[in-house]
Amino acid sequence: MAIFEYTALTAGGQRVQGSLVGASEQAVLAELESRQLTPVAIKERLGGGGFQRGVSARSLGESYEQVSDLLKAGVPLLRGLRVLAGRRSTPVLSAEYRRLADSLEKGGDLASAMAESPRLFPPVHVAMVRAGERGGFLEEIFANLGRLVLKQAELRAKIIGNLIYPAILLVIGTGVGLALFIFFVPLFRPMFEQLRGGLPFITRFVFATADALTVYGPVTLVLLALLAGGVWSMVRRPGVKEWIEGTRLKLPIVGHLERSITAARLCRLLGSMLGNGVPMLAALQIAKDGVGNVVVRRALEQAAEAVQAGQHLSPPLAASGLFEDDVVEMISVGEAANNLDDVLLKVALTLENRIDRVLNTVVRLIEPLMLLLLAGVIGLVAAGLLLPMSKLGGAV
Repeated sequence: MAIFEYTALTAGGQRVQGSLVGASEQAVLAELESRQLTPVAIKERLGGGGFQRGVSARSLGESYEQVSDLLKAGVPLLRGLRVLAGRRSTPVLSAEYRRLADSLEKGGDLASAMAESPRLFPPVHVAMVRAGERGGFLEEIFANLGRLVLKQAELRAKIIGNLIYPAILLVIGTGVGLALFIFFVPLFRPMFEQLRGGLPFITRFVFATADALTVYGPVTLVLLALLAGGVWSMVRRPGVKEWIEGTRLKLPIVGHLERSITAARLCRLLGSMLGNGVPMLAALQIAKDGVGNVVVRRALEQAAEAVQAGQHLSPPLAASGLFEDDVVEMISVGEAANNLDDVLLKVALTLENRIDRVLNTVVRLIEPLMLLLLAGVIGLVAAGLLLPMSKLGGAV
């Protein structure tokens, strides 16, 4: 897919300009014709090659549910895709559904067409659609996919929403600290230059910090940039990245929260795929790429090897130490009762509710910690400036 910029004339002769996403220039010409526009010039945008997602998870989930509703109402799949291709609110998604419909019309299968846009349709979605095509239950597949994507979007929105206020406090605190050291502290330097006996250590530290931000500001920026580049290069190494992610999972509060988020995502992915006919081994192979953590991915690879050897899923998950005991116990019960897909979805819902409660608690803890940090910076500056002033007063 590429982005094309066009100039066209309306039926009334008015010149209009805009951009469209299309597989080719001919596809854009067809789209303009459907809009009753006469093209004057069409040019591919430089740097526009390669499919850019540009679609929110909520829009994608809602489109899946609309496909399910159309199929439930008896609308053929090809016609349903054409209906979604006609939506004007999400041009990128409309172009993709148009491409899927064209591929289906030429005799291709839907899953293979979706696999051509992996940035929009992840392997999890493709695997579920392929299972639905083979089993003849695409209507249920798209309904489940819609719920899966919308649930994930809802969880992501909760996490981001809970972190907005702490982020605002961090920005304000950083701004106040910089203002103190850049504008306020240097005003006191001439006053303390003639102080006998030298300055206290805390005062020298405050003035050194102010100098680093003002007198040596460019040097400080270069050093910080080099340090950030070095750290970024280090954390991208496989061994270092795995060590960092493994250490983060063991932290008291952050680690527990990340383990819960990862387990919720895994349970929802596995439950959705198993419930829609995807075999366990294939589901594990796909899910390990969607958990977002190297350590958990390795644990899932070991679990897949154990399942391939004829074992249950719960023992290797328990041996990894990355999943809570109650989660492993519920998975074990689901395997014994032969309803693992339903149990996994229930576990995911339970974990998502637990994550919401933990996030609220963490946010309530972060707020006073940020305020204490800001107060500590102000107190450091105040102490660094008041100690020399007391000496000046004593000398008088």
